[in-house]
Amino acid sequence: MRAARKLRVHWPISAETFNRATAGDLGALSGDQGVASLLQAVEQFQDLGDFGNYKHVFESTVGFEGFTCAQGATPTLGKVGERTISPTFVFTTYFDAQLSDDAVEGFMDQLAEIHPWELPVIELTGPVTIAAHRRAGELEGEAA
Repeated sequence: MRAARKLRVHWPISAETFNRATAGDLGALSGDQGVASLLQAVEQFQDLGDFGNYKHVFESTVGFEGFTCAQGATPTLGKVGERTISPTFVFTTYFDAQLSDDAVEGFMDQLAEIHPWELPVIELTGPVTIAAHRRAGELEGEAA
């Protein structure tokens, strides 16, 4: 068991990328410029998704975000006063709960900087417990 924090980022994708991904074409995600920039940024931070022998571990889903832009907004998608639905890539990863606040602020700032939305949806949890058990015979220092 280990204490970790969860980082979740909601990232807009095109309808074409959404349709291809939901049809099983996962190459559509790596071909999407926005998702590619997200994954590239995340790979710069070695602490994100670090599970020992597995690096940059993440989970993802595709779905929809809905919003209405209020007066004063400068939307990337949609119009002020109009309900907008956006296809979305939801990226989730974990990092050690003991990681310094400076490091966490560093990657949060970078993700906000490259995110296409005026107000990006980036969630950060407090500590959660991850059960990261190895199978029998795979414990460190144990003979196979």
